Amino acid sequence: MALKMKELIAKSNESKSTILYYVKEGLLPSPQKPKPNVHLYDDSCVDIIKFIKYLQQNFSYSISDIKHIFEHNHFNFDGSFHSMIESLELISGGKDMEFISKEELLSKTSITQDILDEYIKKGYIYPRDNDIYSTKELQVIDILQRAKQLGLDFELIDRYVSTAKELALLENQIGFKLLESDTTSHNSRYELLFDVILNLKPYIFNMQTVSTHLHNIKDKS
Repeated sequence: MALKMKELIAKSNESKSTILYYVKEGLLPSPQKPKPNVHLYDDSCVDIIKFIKYLQQNFSYSISDIKHIFEHNHFNFDGSFHSMIESLELISGGKDMEFISKEELLSKTSITQDILDEYIKKGYIYPRDNDIYSTKELQVIDILQRAKQLGLDFELIDRYVSTAKELALLENQIGFKLLESDTTSHNSRYELLFDVILNLKPYIFNMQTVSTHLHNIKDKS
């Protein structure tokens, strides 16, 4: 469905000047011009604008950061749970994420192929298709190597993996039901799932760590 500028402004709650700026910067597709002075925008622009706002408000991404992400990745704004997961994967590495080959990864980290295979098997590292990695994996491998050198009990990390798998199954079940039960409000549902997974979940986990730590200190005092 094509939208006129007034309709896009109303649906996205964004100003005309900002929308035109996004088009100029290549974040939104250029409008169709079936007649002089008639500009029609694809309805996907509504979701794209909401996604841009989400990245800005929750991750402090600049327009330059978002342009970099959009230029190097493909987002599908159809409101499905698959689309949300793909988007989540693409932004999970952070705004400075760059992609590297397996050979580059091994060279930069100085780990062996056997160690990399072990990390992948245990669920510590997740390669993308065709053995492509991101700079996030460099950071994770550095943490794992330091953990090994300093004798951290990897039972903790293994528990992270097993717990994450259990939660991921539940997230998938609930996510499919939430997004596919009512397509008329998938934008707000899409945003809710992002907030639950990216904001609420880490908040609960981290605050549980803080709370437990403070509780233990009080018990020992």
